[in-house]
Amino acid sequence: MADRSYLSWPFFEERHRAFHAVLDRWASEIVPGLIDHHDVDASCRRLVAALGEAGHLAHVVVAPHGGAVDRLDVRTLCLAREVLGYHGGLADFAFAMQGLGTGPISLFGSEDQKARWLPGVAAGRAIAAFALSEADAGSDVAAMATSATADGPGHVRLNGAKTWISNGGIADQYVVFVREGEGGGAKGLSAFIVEAGTPGFGIAGRIDVTAPHPLATLSFADCRIPVGQRIGGVGDGFRIAMATLDVFRSTVGAAALGFARRALDEATDRAASRRMFGGVLADLQLTQAALADSATEIDAAALLIHRAAWTKDRGAPRITREAAMAKMFATEAAQKVIDRAIQIFGGEGVRLGSKVEELYREVRALRIYEGATEVQKIIIARALLGERAAEAPMPARAAE
Repeated sequence: MADRSYLSWPFFEERHRAFHAVLDRWASEIVPGLIDHHDVDASCRRLVAALGEAGHLAHVVVAPHGGAVDRLDVRTLCLAREVLGYHGGLADFAFAMQGLGTGPISLFGSEDQKARWLPGVAAGRAIAAFALSEADAGSDVAAMATSATADGPGHVRLNGAKTWISNGGIADQYVVFVREGEGGGAKGLSAFIVEAGTPGFGIAGRIDVTAPHPLATLSFADCRIPVGQRIGGVGDGFRIAMATLDVFRSTVGAAALGFARRALDEATDRAASRRMFGGVLADLQLTQAALADSATEIDAAALLIHRAAWTKDRGAPRITREAAMAKMFATEAAQKVIDRAIQIFGGEGVRLGSKVEELYREVRALRIYEGATEVQKIIIARALLGERAAEAPMPARAAE
């Protein structure tokens, strides 16, 4: 990366700067040779194995179950996604899904669950997935219909379908959110760990998207699993899902930041070398303005992202508002930065296979998954209104 000055910001400790240097060097040397966009399944398997072998996946789970520390360090996760996103979207995806797919276990799992399902993920031997969305329950998680019903004293049966599931079809283990018990809406959700190959669990179909990565619809037909694979208790699912997203939502912004930094570097190099009108493209004031706007938006996004991560790492129980702001601003800004880069490249920018064209396809989904921009705005507004209501003086009691 050309610009590393932000690493001197007070959000970071020396261990973060050291990690960034190691991962950046590793990614620049290793990642390009592992990615084949014509075979994303194999690419993701290679990336997960390589990340695990290099020890980088130790940061997506907790110690002593393969993790580097005893709690997830959000600043490290953000730096990792930024670096990997800079070097390759699939590398970021492979790293992120190992974390998101086991986040509920790291945060809320029993010691037995952690010991069983985390070490393989940290080592890159097992691929993880997070199965929350349904056809009619995306942003509205409480509307999900996939169910778990008791089957004797020690088992449940899962029935229903999940869709838009990243790593669907290649994952070895899935955290699946379902409706269980009598509770309605968000109060009736639970989370279970389901292993690939469990009878009654299958892949109903793969989903092709603009920037290819493993994505599928999952089906559950009387899928029988032990109740010991429930994370937390009956009805804890919504709390587990939201707390997990609370940790990982700001990292989505960090991935977008990595894409944006790469786009700005590409655009700057192009502007400085492209001959035009007796000089170079960078001589034109409109080009300079585009580069200045992009650099400013990147710094603003980075400040929001690292504020959210630092706040969580400092012990805040929730960072819902901060993470929503970071995710919303960073993904929207990255879209604009990459679009400007394409304009600077001109026709070459839309050539299939060019780096800025790849980034354009990669960034678009980030404005939707883990909560679309519009959902983030609702979250932020509700937080503001909730703070106002809490601070409003109690109305005077009417005279009797």
